[in-house]
Amino acid sequence: MQKIEIKDLFVSADNEMILNGLNLTVNINEIHALMGPNGNGKSTLLSTIMGHPSYTVESGDILIDGESILNKTVDERSKMGVFFAMQSPVEISGVLNLDFLKVIINAHRDAPIKLPQLYNDINHNIKNLKIDDSMIRRYLNTGFSGGEKKKNEILQLNLLKPTLALIDEIDSGLDVDALNVVSAELNKMRQENFSAIIVSHYDRFFNLVQPTHAHVIVKGKIVKSGDYSLVKKINEEGYEWLLQELNLTFDNKKAEAKPLTGIGCAAQKGK
Repeated sequence: MQKIEIKDLFVSADNEMILNGLNLTVNINEIHALMGPNGNGKSTLLSTIMGHPSYTVESGDILIDGESILNKTVDERSKMGVFFAMQSPVEISGVLNLDFLKVIINAHRDAPIKLPQLYNDINHNIKNLKIDDSMIRRYLNTGFSGGEKKKNEILQLNLLKPTLALIDEIDSGLDVDALNVVSAELNKMRQENFSAIIVSHYDRFFNLVQPTHAHVIVKGKIVKSGDYSLVKKINEEGYEWLLQELNLTFDNKKAEAKPLTGIGCAAQKGK
């Protein structure tokens, strides 16, 4: 994937319009920070790109390298190189984390991965993420701490190497050490063909990741774009100055998505 284009996108959920003509283009090797008051469409955008069934595209389009993905399944979008790291990963009792990782890897390969390679890849990455290896033998996210769940998302990201990562508040629930580890792993991904759209409310995280672009969403539209300096200004002054500048008001109504899980959330680059 070299480019994703979101064109005049209108999206609804439960008969309520959430995105209202949103436009965004992300090229390869760009990291886009997505900010805005709660309930204004940030998570909805990521979920819609991934193909979450709770959201309906009323009009507009999403294109990857010029091809519309609106009629593609979550699995198909995944195999085009899209990965969704969720804010609240789903717990699945009875499914070992190791087995889940094996399944999502094999779902994006022509031939099943050999066990020695699988174990080598996993061990290498859990060491970098400072994950206790016992976590691999536990049920998927079941009983995991918030930090463990987020690290497990990054583990999947590292193993599958997507070209576009949709990252929804991966930093929430992380302590300082875990935040440093997660941001370091994301920065390693930037050395390859990799793009990301990252939702976060924390300047500390963006300071570690240093996005190339920044956008503010209000009432389902991008109302302000810039570079990392916009992130710093929002952190220092909040959103009130921007709302006054644009003569906008906002509310905090929030349409929550139902959990999205399964192998369609992960992708391997080049497939």
